Amino acid sequence: MNQFFELLAQYNDEINTFVWTTLGLVLLLFTGFLTTVITKVFQVSHFGLWWKNTIGSLFKKDVISHSADKSISPFQALCTALAATIGVGNIAGVAAAICIGGPGAVFWMWVAAFLGMMTNYSENVLGIYYRRKNKDGEWSGGAMYYLRDGLGAKKGCKTIGKILAVLFSIFTLLASFGIGAMGQINKIVVNIESAFRIDALADIQLYEGVSVYSVVIGVVLVIIAALIVLGGLKRIASFAEKIVPFMVVLFVAGSLVIIGVNFSQIGEAFKAIFVTAFSPVAVAGGVSGSIIKQVMVQGFKRGVFSNEAGLGSSVMVHSNSNVKEPVQQGMWGIFEVFADTIVVCTMTALVVLTSGVYDLYAPINTVSGDATMVAQAFNSVFSFYGVGEKFIAIAILLFAFTTVLGWDHYGSKAWEYLFGTKTVKIYKVIHLIMIMCGALMTSSLTWDISDTFNGLMMIPNLIGVICLSGLVCKITKNYIDRNVKGKDIKPMLSAFDDNE
Repeated sequence: MNQFFELLAQYNDEINTFVWTTLGLVLLLFTGFLTTVITKVFQVSHFGLWWKNTIGSLFKKDVISHSADKSISPFQALCTALAATIGVGNIAGVAAAICIGGPGAVFWMWVAAFLGMMTNYSENVLGIYYRRKNKDGEWSGGAMYYLRDGLGAKKGCKTIGKILAVLFSIFTLLASFGIGAMGQINKIVVNIESAFRIDALADIQLYEGVSVYSVVIGVVLVIIAALIVLGGLKRIASFAEKIVPFMVVLFVAGSLVIIGVNFSQIGEAFKAIFVTAFSPVAVAGGVSGSIIKQVMVQGFKRGVFSNEAGLGSSVMVHSNSNVKEPVQQGMWGIFEVFADTIVVCTMTALVVLTSGVYDLYAPINTVSGDATMVAQAFNSVFSFYGVGEKFIAIAILLFAFTTVLGWDHYGSKAWEYLFGTKTVKIYKVIHLIMIMCGALMTSSLTWDISDTFNGLMMIPNLIGVICLSGLVCKITKNYIDRNVKGKDIKPMLSAFDDNE
């Protein structure tokens, strides 16, 4: 078993290096920059507009009320998307980025989020514009559809559009097994075993790093997941809208207590973030271009792992919203990245950097641990009976498990595109098996595999967004002209007349 995992890790490292350092990051940054520029920095210039139409509209009936058909409300779409994005990446991912890249990685995570707001916006605009109803009367949208019907409609691009759509769907399936199952479940198991240890089960080792306790936790999680995901998107969305707001508020509140107790260190933490973003402390002393690149790569990788902007994933649930305006759902995409990275990830970073569990100017690559570091930070304040560690274990359980549920929908849509609606139940069974596999694998391998699958999924999606960025600009201008400037012009709602 160990030999198999070693071989798997070797091949994964080779693919990961190519995807992330050679091609993926260039595409990611270029797409975010391009969509930001062509929309005239929409996330800043129209801050009031998208804020009013997202968090400012939560008390409107048409935003939160449930639909009678198979679509979901904008708020349910947001919660389901956040369920998939706010996961282990927000706790273990941020801590891992700091461990490997130093505090400066947080700065590049913010940069990725700022640009990612418009990448996610563009994905959701295109998702609504090119979505179609499937045989069950449910909306189906995502990168595979705007690659096939959008990019594919351009002169000479029909074949490449179809090929990229199929590749995206295949990579989405793989990603749903990585980031959407194995990685999340593995962190749940590791943290529950640590915080709520049962010696009778944990002491029986099946092989290195995996005990009977791991198996028991895995089986329980598979059963709970099955009860929810086999009920379809409606049941997932209903669960997400109840759990996601609760878990975000709870984690942010706990983080604010830690940061408040260590208030005197906030200034030093921000200083370390900005200073080491451009002048990281190398292992052997001094700074080199390769070390700075490592810091940037960690920030961008963990940023994408956290908010998924550029993956084309959350658009598959946003496309199920009952809204008709592509821009309206696109603005929820901006808020999604804002809430996920600018709010939740920043909270995690400040908890780690102000609590003293991490040396702000330590040479990078010398500090181990990820989620355990966050647990130590919480224990530094909530030390009685190990409450801090238990709080983080519960937070990771909620964050990671809801991510698994959200990604079940993404994988289902990819499977549906490749094999049809009638066979989706087969995918759900396979996804449940992958949840069990996550409980039986080592932490570092599942994390590395998730990174690779993310990168593979990202490439065809970003090609589509870049090629259709002009259309995003036109749809955005059309919305602004009608809803802000009051012009009487025909709305651009769908690429297909029967959808309007």
